[in-house]
Amino acid sequence: MDATALLQPVMVVALLTLVITLWVLFTRIPAMVRLRIHPQKVQDTSKFKDLLPPEINRISNNYNNLFEQPTLFYAVAGVIAILGHVDMINVYCAWAYAVFRIVHSLVQATVDIVRLRFAIFVLSWITLAIMIVRESITIFS
Repeated sequence: MDATALLQPVMVVALLTLVITLWVLFTRIPAMVRLRIHPQKVQDTSKFKDLLPPEINRISNNYNNLFEQPTLFYAVAGVIAILGHVDMINVYCAWAYAVFRIVHSLVQATVDIVRLRFAIFVLSWITLAIMIVRESITIFS
């Protein structure tokens, strides 16, 4: 199977990160201007939480989350593609992962219902775990 089939959902997650980056920029900067927050005042980014409204912080929190678990997804998908181990199960898992990350981002950046977000997070981990375990078995056997 062609590696492109696996790399398409990888790029979807990368594009999601780009969209969230722009969302952060187009909400945080106007909020800082409106609240008269000088950029130097938030040199330590943890201070943003106290200075910006929760609806702005939710988007930023999601941005940060996209540099945690998804980085493992990128690495695992890359290994699978490079080694030529792309099959339908990996492709389905990768697409499921991409969809779960999109839904997770929408929930976290908008309503942030923690139980719902956690359930989606677990589902994304299950799909990623399937990819990790299957590729590990292939590599180590």
